[in-house]
Amino acid sequence: MLILQPRNRSLNNPNEKTNNMTQLSQRYAIENYIDTFALGHYARVLAATDLATQQTVAFKVMRPEHVQADGDARWEFRAFGSEAQILARLSSSPHVVALRDCGYVSTIAEAPADGDIEAFGDDVEGFVSQMTTYAHAGWRPYLALEHLPRAENLFYAMKPTQAGTRRRLPSEEAITLALQFANLLTMAHQNDIVYLDHKLEHVYWDGTQLKVIDFNSSKQLGNANNAIEFTRDVHNLCVGILYPIFTGMSPQKTALRPQAGGLDVVENRYTDIDTLDFMMEPSLSRAMQALLQRGARQEIPTVEAFITQLHEVAALHGRDFSDLHTNPANRQARDQLRKGLTRLRDGEAAIREARDLFRDALVLDGITEDMEDELRRLVKAVNDVINNRAIP
Repeated sequence: MLILQPRNRSLNNPNEKTNNMTQLSQRYAIENYIDTFALGHYARVLAATDLATQQTVAFKVMRPEHVQADGDARWEFRAFGSEAQILARLSSSPHVVALRDCGYVSTIAEAPADGDIEAFGDDVEGFVSQMTTYAHAGWRPYLALEHLPRAENLFYAMKPTQAGTRRRLPSEEAITLALQFANLLTMAHQNDIVYLDHKLEHVYWDGTQLKVIDFNSSKQLGNANNAIEFTRDVHNLCVGILYPIFTGMSPQKTALRPQAGGLDVVENRYTDIDTLDFMMEPSLSRAMQALLQRGARQEIPTVEAFITQLHEVAALHGRDFSDLHTNPANRQARDQLRKGLTRLRDGEAAIREARDLFRDALVLDGITEDMEDELRRLVKAVNDVINNRAIP
């Protein structure tokens, strides 16, 4: 990973101009907002091109309203340091969004385009150590993160555009996602970290691979007795992530909607949910329903216990484990199911490509009204297919 050297400006006064001060526009080309489908409390997120590597990144910068007139680094400011530390500690997990760079920008504009930048690269501890200095100077923290496609965000993918409809992941994919998320929590808990902020907006899924974003509300626990926090993290996983992906519904018994942010909200978002309603999805495996209910009731104390019970449910869906075996018919059925899901995902991608070709043709200069009407008809018909697709 690229390591950037600190600038030669006074740490007591980041606003002191120096000859080798870096302009934001020399380091990043800031582009469009990419968070509009699910706005966060702490930050805005924009696509940006890292001019040093030519990579597209997600540029996450603190909202300007959290800059304090007295220069205090309030908790929204310090959340950036905590998130950078957590991302560094969990960087070996394939399911954690990658941190590319961290630092501070001088501009107060919500969408930064100019001003100065202090980039720390992967020097997370250096970034954290200078928080008070840059807070007093009125600068804002940023993180440059791995850019993930919006179409793979599960909230974006699962929220239908038509009222009265809903989508859910096939159980085969949802079990794989649950196993991967559990592996991530295992690593986190071993490092005395709890994720806590479980919601679909933070989950990216391409059909085989999980990526999780937004660790700014997660906790670094230290060496205290963390059993209660670990149990709550399993509870939040079952309620906030797994229930929606297996049912297409919010745990608040509503259609899917963005979950509010903020530290106090994250702490209390699911505390009153100890029972899950499966009436809208009666076809879901009874064993999976029972597992999620135990998680909601906080009867699963550790992520290891959750994984053991998840393996038992997964075996009923055709999976083999070292101590559990499925019957041959289930194994064969799962093989065909997986091939079918692959075909579906490939088919949906091809359908979207076809729609984009029709859309591109619509904006060509000089086409006749007859051609335009035919293209619009096809675009509408394809959108109807996409809106009623079998998998998110």
